[in-house]
Amino acid sequence: MNATGKDREEKALQFLEDVTVNAAAVQQSVLCGILERNGQTEYLKRHGLDGRTDRESFKQCIPVITYEDLEPDIQRIASGDTSPILSAHPISEFLTSSGTSGGQRKLMPTIAEELERKSLLYSLLMPVMNQYISDLDKGKGMYLLFIKHDSKTPGGLFARPVLTSYYKSRYFQDRSYDPWNVYTSPTDTILCVDAYQSMYCQLLCGLLQKSEVLRMGAVFASGFLRAIRFLEQHWPEICQDIRLGQLNERITDFAARKSVMQLLQPSPQLADSIQEECCKASWQGILPRLWPNTKYLDVIVTGSMAQYIPTLDFYSGGLPLVCTMYASSECYFGINLEPLCPPSDVSYTLLPNMAYFEFMPMDDRHNSSEQNSCMKLCDDQSQCVAKPEILVDLVDVEIGKEYELVISTYAGMYRYRVGDILRVTGFYNSAPQFAFVCRKNAILSIDADKTGEQDLQTAVTNATKILKNRFARLKEYTSYADTAKIPGHYVLFWELETTQPLEAWIMEECCLAVEESLDSVYRQCRVADKSIGPLEIRVVSAGTFDQLMDYALSRGASINQYKAPRCIKSTAIIDLLNARVVQSYFSPRFPHWSVVRPEWAFKAHANVKNHQPLLMTVSNEIQASS
Repeated sequence: MNATGKDREEKALQFLEDVTVNAAAVQQSVLCGILERNGQTEYLKRHGLDGRTDRESFKQCIPVITYEDLEPDIQRIASGDTSPILSAHPISEFLTSSGTSGGQRKLMPTIAEELERKSLLYSLLMPVMNQYISDLDKGKGMYLLFIKHDSKTPGGLFARPVLTSYYKSRYFQDRSYDPWNVYTSPTDTILCVDAYQSMYCQLLCGLLQKSEVLRMGAVFASGFLRAIRFLEQHWPEICQDIRLGQLNERITDFAARKSVMQLLQPSPQLADSIQEECCKASWQGILPRLWPNTKYLDVIVTGSMAQYIPTLDFYSGGLPLVCTMYASSECYFGINLEPLCPPSDVSYTLLPNMAYFEFMPMDDRHNSSEQNSCMKLCDDQSQCVAKPEILVDLVDVEIGKEYELVISTYAGMYRYRVGDILRVTGFYNSAPQFAFVCRKNAILSIDADKTGEQDLQTAVTNATKILKNRFARLKEYTSYADTAKIPGHYVLFWELETTQPLEAWIMEECCLAVEESLDSVYRQCRVADKSIGPLEIRVVSAGTFDQLMDYALSRGASINQYKAPRCIKSTAIIDLLNARVVQSYFSPRFPHWSVVRPEWAFKAHANVKNHQPLLMTVSNEIQASS
């Protein structure tokens, strides 16, 4: 490690010590700074804060809110109102959340300086990792990073995913050289908006530099597995490119093609070594076989991504799975200070300088033995009940208890319920550490999608209209996210009451109707990203859900409070249901999706003049990709 690198690492680690030792003071300073800066904004004045910056007045005057409460103000900003509604600093863009509101992506306001805070958090990751694995500056990271299409609001502000915003910023593109953060993917391949071309180029570059790769990863486990599946399908073409030193003609993006050609030289020996591994009957352990110097995988495997751990272990030969940070569209929160811990033990230390944090305790019923017996059966976290009258400060949370995260940001989101349920696992100095429990009300997830119980209920209700006048009705249903294959897909178990067999096309149309009713994030994953496979309905025999209830009662559930779970994760329950499947049907085609959907474009409020579209596309249509 050179002197400059050592000095940078020491400063980063000292910063972590300082902000965690003084967590309470830092939080007080953050809140005071937010309120001093934004004291004359319309929102704070509307709620009677009157320029006060003390914590007691803030908690007394400012309500705890959800996105729906903030949406009218967001609509005004999106439509071009530049007055200081939420923030004294101009809103620089909107970050589109993967969470949904009524089938729409949420628009999270942000300001330019938030990119600096995010960049600071990124700068802490490798100094922490270097405490556990040495010599990471001696090679490269093969990170598969992607952007999505931009949109613009009528007021001219960009609306895009948080990582697209970061990768397009100067903090990423013009970052100074850091020997611990050298990537195999040229920046222009990451900025290629065509998913096929970007994936192809990044995998090709990763294989060209295979001996230099010391770590690899993607943001989510699902995305990394999709890359492996892509490699399974396209390795012969990639090998041909390496063998001949010529790039596939399907790569038409000028900047991406140019950046790859700067690396690509004829290498028959390298192509032969890759082909030898890819031709083997099993791809078990394929990652260390192709990239033999890899020390770990850097992917998120907490929350709904935990379902991918066995598949990652299969392909990685048991390499450590590292979850480095915890973040969302609303705010970046914290980092994992013990990155080599098992995925089941991952805890994130919230950094008190990122935002002002409060925590809404979950109702004691959530931890009751009766509730736990139900949770073992269905893993349905949608029944979590919060105590809205009590909010706890960052340093006052209690070990072992669960809370919903509430944030206040410089960009003007005050006492905003993020929707994440966290469990306190300990403290680092005076800063608490949290395990991610679940996304509130989300019961199904494959990739960036988060489908709640009510969303699923609405979709199923819409689909069952097809059964009307066909002498059939839906008696009961449940669901699970099947990730046994890549890409994963939603599975619905339906018990039908019918007087005559239904034609296959009717059930297939039911599958499609469910997909059409799910939100735009799901449909984008299905159509554009192809990270989710066709939805499947498995029809089960009569009496199946009676058996499911009997099983639940035998495990200690209360007959008085039992209800059929809307989502299951228990292998035993899935096996029980699969044993009674009489027929299976898949969605016959893609649901409708485009860069801008009508429900985004024409959501209007009475206080928005002329009912302008909320978002207008500024990008080309999604290019077809395989």
